[in-house]
Amino acid sequence: MKNADVAKRRDEAISRGVGMQTQIYADRALNAEVWDIEGNRYIDFAAGIAVVNTGHRHPKVMAAVQAQLEKFTHTCHQVMPYEPYIALAERLNAAVPGNFAKKTIFVTTGAEACENAVKIARIATGRDAVIAFGGGFHGRTFMGMALTGKVEPYKKGFGSMMPGVFHVPFPMGPQGISTKDAIAGLEKLFKADVDPARVAAIIFEPVQGEGGFNPAPTDLVKAIRALCDQHGIVMIADEVQTGFARTGHLFAMEAHGVAADLTTMAKGLAGGLPLAAVTGRAELMDAANPGGLGGTYAGNPLGIAAAHAVLDVIEEEQLCARANELGSRLKQKLEEIRASTPEIVDIRGPGFMVAAEFANPSTKEPDAGFTNRVRLEAQKRGLILLTCGVYGNVVRFLAPITIPEAHFTEALGILEASVAAARAG
Repeated sequence: MKNADVAKRRDEAISRGVGMQTQIYADRALNAEVWDIEGNRYIDFAAGIAVVNTGHRHPKVMAAVQAQLEKFTHTCHQVMPYEPYIALAERLNAAVPGNFAKKTIFVTTGAEACENAVKIARIATGRDAVIAFGGGFHGRTFMGMALTGKVEPYKKGFGSMMPGVFHVPFPMGPQGISTKDAIAGLEKLFKADVDPARVAAIIFEPVQGEGGFNPAPTDLVKAIRALCDQHGIVMIADEVQTGFARTGHLFAMEAHGVAADLTTMAKGLAGGLPLAAVTGRAELMDAANPGGLGGTYAGNPLGIAAAHAVLDVIEEEQLCARANELGSRLKQKLEEIRASTPEIVDIRGPGFMVAAEFANPSTKEPDAGFTNRVRLEAQKRGLILLTCGVYGNVVRFLAPITIPEAHFTEALGILEASVAAARAG
């Protein structure tokens, strides 16, 4: 088989609404390496968008899934429950930041987790409005789209969004948006558009993912916490992309010394299997009546088994420390490249959730074209990169945290050559 031949079949069989950043059709993968159907080998600096933080097919994760396969694959926890589901909830209740009693629900996707967090906040407060941030991404469901602070491609053409959702600016250094601007946006919103007594929740990503890997400054996180406490608003931390060692902590909120009331998670939770969760204050999590939360596949036994193994691997292999080490070295290499690449205007991100932002050196305008050339040059050389950002001018680096040393060093060399080639082109 050839990639081009399968791509033609895909165009005829799959909705064009499902976007793709590459036309590389995967055949097999191991840790940070992927081979396509033509036998070409790539180093994976995407990790399924921060899903396989523990690498493709980690032996411990695979063994846990295989053991569960020998028992059962599905009963629906709401019909016939199983103990590993409860045990994983106990582990998350203990691990999620916050010195208070917590409870957990399991669902299937990050969007579903965010939807359920909003449901929980609404029923617990009796309010309906929700505040989110420009550049944020919270999913492709209608509430997810409404919360997402980016029109193209997520909202365009889909008509009216869910009512009661408001957006304020999020700090973005190269665009000149500061923490002060974000806080002023919240204050203006309360003055001009929505009574804070009507607001059920404020939701934000501790580091924006799709929005460009913009970290939330600690002073903003603390200001959100203070506003939520003042007005009885539920604080929701969307840790779907930041969770599970990616930022150098199990959860990114640990860096701020502030606890959210509800935390959403997915992606890295189950090492490649679909599993998501909401963990939060017990009194909020108990606000819904039985049957108000859940889903047929919510907390699938295979995903639960994988998640237990993922948490074990993160602890045993000290992946939080490893993320900080790898991220530091990646930033150092990017700074070296920056010395001869004026297009790089920012290097940012905690742990191994690192990004480089590109702009035209003459006009200072975001340069999506140059950014995409870097991605394509890297792909030609065997390195998979992803772009992101409101203006499409950010390369995000999301390699498995378990990447072998030799492959990491090789990838940095490819990255340097790719940026040079993009400039020459």
